Amino acid sequence: MARILSIDYGKKRTGLAVTDPLQITSGGLATVSTSTLFDFLKDYVQKEPVERIVIGEPRQPNGQPSENLERVRQFVNRWRKAMPAIPIDYFDERFTSVLAHQVMIDAGLRKKARQNKDLVDEISATIILEDYLRSRRR
Repeated sequence: MARILSIDYGKKRTGLAVTDPLQITSGGLATVSTSTLFDFLKDYVQKEPVERIVIGEPRQPNGQPSENLERVRQFVNRWRKAMPAIPIDYFDERFTSVLAHQVMIDAGLRKKARQNKDLVDEISATIILEDYLRSRRR
């Protein structure tokens, strides 16, 4: 089997998470500058087998598209054209940043550590991936 990779796409930074090769566990991979994301992913999929990419679909709490959705769609279209062998799917990402902050509090991280936006993005990507895996098991 190959890994599943998830993306919490942001205007400046993007959090990434990945499963193990058996797709049992997931964990944070990195937070990268969004401007370097495409090249980072191309390099990563050349080194590691990736079956699928799951990207957070940014929506407001009422279900309406958020302002970031158009940027996400542009990235998805670029990926699908350049790397059609690795499918990329949308997955609802509402409340992942709130959940990421809660995870950090529950883990006992101090306020200074909880302000680390890179860590928040990586945890958010992990939450997206875990929710995606849970939805597949149902």
